[in-house]
Amino acid sequence: MSEHVVVVGADAAGMSAAHQMLRTAGRTGRELAVTVLEQGIHTSYSACGIPYWMAGDVDSADELVARTAEQHRDAGIDLRFGARVAGVDLTAREVALEGGERVGFDQLVVATGAHPIVPGWALGADGELPAGVRPVKTLDDGQWWIDRFAEAGPGAHVVVVGGGYIGLEVAEAALRRGHGVTLVTRSRVMSSLEPELSERVALALCDAGVEVVLDADVTGLVVGPDGAVTGVRWDGGARDCDLLVLALGVVPATEFLDGCELSRGEKGALRPDPHGRVAEGVWAAGDCCAVYRRLAADSVFRPLGTHANKMGRALGDSLAGGSLAFEGVLETAITRFAAGGQHVEVARTGLSREDAVAAGYDPVAVVTEGSTASGYMDEADPVAIWVMADRSSRRLLGVQVVGGRGAGKRIDTAAAVLWMEGTVDDLAWMDLSYSPPFSTTWEVLGVAARRTAERM
Repeated sequence: MSEHVVVVGADAAGMSAAHQMLRTAGRTGRELAVTVLEQGIHTSYSACGIPYWMAGDVDSADELVARTAEQHRDAGIDLRFGARVAGVDLTAREVALEGGERVGFDQLVVATGAHPIVPGWALGADGELPAGVRPVKTLDDGQWWIDRFAEAGPGAHVVVVGGGYIGLEVAEAALRRGHGVTLVTRSRVMSSLEPELSERVALALCDAGVEVVLDADVTGLVVGPDGAVTGVRWDGGARDCDLLVLALGVVPATEFLDGCELSRGEKGALRPDPHGRVAEGVWAAGDCCAVYRRLAADSVFRPLGTHANKMGRALGDSLAGGSLAFEGVLETAITRFAAGGQHVEVARTGLSREDAVAAGYDPVAVVTEGSTASGYMDEADPVAIWVMADRSSRRLLGVQVVGGRGAGKRIDTAAAVLWMEGTVDDLAWMDLSYSPPFSTTWEVLGVAARRTAERM
């Protein structure tokens, strides 16, 4: 008799897990019946691609879909749309759906992702968002913003609240659509970077024509008689606007598990083991989970599509009798801002200086300026690289990059050294490629590592 596996959530982690468990079950001889419950109507799509769809780089939502519902069902997965989970009874081994239906399971996989943060100041008296205000999280959000950008027309003013990855990418999209843009953040632009790198990103935004407001706590919206947003207020200032984007991050979608005795951490994120196991017969993967941070040896909430897919695959394999494991993260990330005549790439991996101290390291960090290519080549753009290592062990701890075209993907070389627990000297003396269109004779990443090593 087959085991019934219920997966809650049909995006990256959930569908990676569902397909992998069926593949592994075919190898191990396990008999699994897999049901996936999805509250919406979309599955397996790239949320990370939505800002580029908004900007016009992607023609339609269909291009962001990796696998259609039909492809999932053809693989033997019972995929059900419009199935919103209200609660879970771990004793009875049942999932309760809104509307009263109950679905039994032998194994439960939680892959519900995360909700966008919607602060109280953004809501009207009726508890709803005013017209012209919305986050950017789902395909429906993307289509909504494309329609609003078109309706507003060039010259409309868009306020983006939040200076992280999504905020930066949406500011690019709005500017490229011909709108005026103000970016408001309560701390710094790209606050996951060190201040000296963050400042460079903010200056690039300003040079592109974006109004950047730092250290601003938004206190409320101004709404017109028609119920549409007309402005935003913060401590010490205000700005008129036609549209307002909420880009304040996300929180794990785990509230339906309240009452279940499951290990949860930061912001309510589930804490699975490397195989995805949370409790007997309960598994979890993706943006509803915390992840193990290798360099600090702690558990943090760092939602990212690459993590979700890897976690889902490891979970699916382990549930079906395999042994794949997700061994944690380095917090490697990359994005860009390319609008208004500016092109700046932003990438990071490893710890911040503050996190390194908290983890017990004695960090030494240096910022090195250089070029992405030989200076006589048209491809040459400025780049700044921050490299940090531990003084006593010389272990590489973190690298951050801000620069022009071709700068960002250098971060992957640093991430490889971090993953293998290498030293700053390993990075300085690695055999890296050279050709004038791609680098200087001494690759700038190696130079940056060497200069940090010389300070130790």
